Amino acid sequence: MTMELERIRVDIVDCAKTYADGTRGLYPTTLTVEPGEVIALLGPSGCGKTTLLRLIAGLESPDDGSQILFGDQDVTYRPIETRQVGMVFQTYALFPQMTVQANIGYGLRIRGVDEAQRKRAVGELVDLVRLNGLEHKRPAELSGGQRQRVALARAVAARPRVLLLDEPLAALDAKLKEQLREELAELLRRLHITAVHVTHDQQEALAIADRLAVMRAGRIVQVGDGETLYRRPEHPFVAEFLGRVNVLKREPDAIAEGLLRLGGATLRCPAEWATHASLLVRPEDIRLGEPQSGWGMALVEQRVFLGEKVQLRLRAESQPMLMAEVERDSPIRAGDHVGIWIEPQRLMPCTEVAA
Repeated sequence: MTMELERIRVDIVDCAKTYADGTRGLYPTTLTVEPGEVIALLGPSGCGKTTLLRLIAGLESPDDGSQILFGDQDVTYRPIETRQVGMVFQTYALFPQMTVQANIGYGLRIRGVDEAQRKRAVGELVDLVRLNGLEHKRPAELSGGQRQRVALARAVAARPRVLLLDEPLAALDAKLKEQLREELAELLRRLHITAVHVTHDQQEALAIADRLAVMRAGRIVQVGDGETLYRRPEHPFVAEFLGRVNVLKREPDAIAEGLLRLGGATLRCPAEWATHASLLVRPEDIRLGEPQSGWGMALVEQRVFLGEKVQLRLRAESQPMLMAEVERDSPIRAGDHVGIWIEPQRLMPCTEVAA
């Protein structure tokens, strides 16, 4: 494969968007996408992620004082056709009457690229996205994964500086989505292109992106790699959005002593969280077993079998109802009394910050 794609850095500096009716679609936001990096804008509907993507693309105009740089070029107020961006949408937007080959080469044809050069570029992309033998098929004859590869090849055919993906897997059923996100992740790695990927699906973001920018109410709450955000969220919204969490309550005397009470046991809080009135813990980080010295006690109120794991609802003294996850062959049943323990290093802070 000889096609080389330019890798550039994207800098978004104090970028904001206010609509004509006064609605704030995006508060002043600063974010850097490194050359060749895939970054996911992750958050619920209405959080500002699509607004930010459209500002990067040039489909929306930002507020005064905003700045968007592609490398050392200021593109803040440049129209989309001069920014050299490629876009992949959730519908793929393929031309149904055109073959795979014609779909991929369409952008090159309307740019006036000569036929020989166009055929060479399309051939390279067909190899890259593994569509060999399907060049003369039409979209209706392809699988969902194959259509996605055609859309991606078409988006990069003109060698864009930045690739933008707007919920590319949102319309798919769960099983197909799981299969295609792995395929999309591999394709993006092979392209080595600077990419911004919008999604509301945390599993998709974790599988595809190098880093995640979690958004809420028009602001980026935290940026980092998936494991860091999952294990060390700086905001309870990040913890809750990237998986399930339990909220653990602490009474004033326990706070004063740097402790957490759990089912009759006392745990020493990590020093950095010692003054927090509440802490968070993931369901998979709650340890259950035979009662033993130093452990608390909990009553299992509900057991739900979920295939690869079992989910348990627990009642433990000093705490609200807790959710724990154990391996699928666990013998624990509803009505059992079990020992409960949490490794202090698995606790996370629950400090609300201004929205």
